[in-house]
Amino acid sequence: MTLSAFDLFSIGIGPSSSHTVGPMRASRMFVGELRASTGLAGVRRLSVRLLGSLGATGPGHGTPGAVLAGLEGRRPESVDPALVAAKAAGTGGVLLGGETPLSADAVIIDLCPGERHPRHPNALEYTAYGADGEARLACTYYSVGGGFVERDGEVGRPVLPVPLGFRTASELLAHCRGHDIPISEVMWRNECARRAPREVRDGLLAIWAAMSRSIERGFHTSGVLPGGLRTRRRAPVLFERLSSRGAEAAHSTEWLAAAAMAVNEENAAGGRVVTAPTNGAAGIVPAVLYWALRHLEPADHDDAVVRFLLCAAAIAVLFKEGASVSGAEVGCQGEVGSACAMAAGAVAETFAGTPAQVENAAEIGIEHNLGLTCDPIAGLVQIPCIERNAVAAVKAVTAARIALHGDGTHRVFLDDAIATMRQTGLDMHSKYKETSTGGLAVNVPDC
Repeated sequence: MTLSAFDLFSIGIGPSSSHTVGPMRASRMFVGELRASTGLAGVRRLSVRLLGSLGATGPGHGTPGAVLAGLEGRRPESVDPALVAAKAAGTGGVLLGGETPLSADAVIIDLCPGERHPRHPNALEYTAYGADGEARLACTYYSVGGGFVERDGEVGRPVLPVPLGFRTASELLAHCRGHDIPISEVMWRNECARRAPREVRDGLLAIWAAMSRSIERGFHTSGVLPGGLRTRRRAPVLFERLSSRGAEAAHSTEWLAAAAMAVNEENAAGGRVVTAPTNGAAGIVPAVLYWALRHLEPADHDDAVVRFLLCAAAIAVLFKEGASVSGAEVGCQGEVGSACAMAAGAVAETFAGTPAQVENAAEIGIEHNLGLTCDPIAGLVQIPCIERNAVAAVKAVTAARIALHGDGTHRVFLDDAIATMRQTGLDMHSKYKETSTGGLAVNVPDC
């Protein structure tokens, strides 16, 4: 197992981890390679080609602005969302790597939705040209979901030594049985092999703080989301109505929908959110954790947050290793389905579930999202994405409750469900995989 919780939960901006965060990181990677190979001073023109899903829904996902911001050296975790929006609108040129100015017409971004690279549907092809018109460097990168980026010609990630490595649920549960520890403790020991324990704990609490801020911003920001759909924010209304009911609604599952919609409305507006495991599914894990904390004493919150996020991350590792979290690769089952499983397992452990019950909860969470398509109307991460997060958050708690009423014994195992998700994604037509050429995207008017 090579992935860390800090790979899986990364702070960035909306509306998409694969179409906004990933392309920004890919641009930074290209600039780094260009600086190391030929330098930036002699660059006079840049070409960026967005293939497949990036070309199809990139404009609605903020991809061009993210590419340009990355070329300037901006980072998703710290960039001003307003700057990315300005870049997307074509405001000004680009300061390549923060040092070499290029005019707006010297950076050409081509949308190529009809071209699909065999390795992954989210491909970005960069070429830098000198004053003589000759190519100085050409590179291809793949935004593979959740903000992860891979370079063409590189296979896999370096294997990091961890004491309790795993790639499947069976291996994960074997560690739990062999050491008599919960799933979160397996992940904790692996994280502490890379970082000091205090750094791990503080980092996870910082992730929750970022998630919590996105919920609060969503609760208190009204208006209409950007884009042609004129989608109205609804989380503030839900928040006000639930708050007005006081103690009566304190533990209501309606808070799940309110919190999930708050995060995803922030995401749709290009605000700062945390991939969990993607931006399109960023509301589910925070909403379920927010709801769970309402049932716990404040003194227990920090410990609960750390355990919840570690358990959710362990489940996310299984999906990254066994299938995909990319909507462009396997449809929305890879995004919302994976997040639902992560939240279901984590909340089951929060309420004293055994590792077997946690695995059962995660399996229920993904099983009932199998086949879910990714068909955003107008290429915007709004409809059906926002409501889909709300429904999945409720479904995650339901899955956990079902599992906690059992003893962990069940017929379909999580590894089976993940394999099924992968096979279903391979069989799914590309028009249902984040291209906005099928499903709701073509059957519902976008204006």
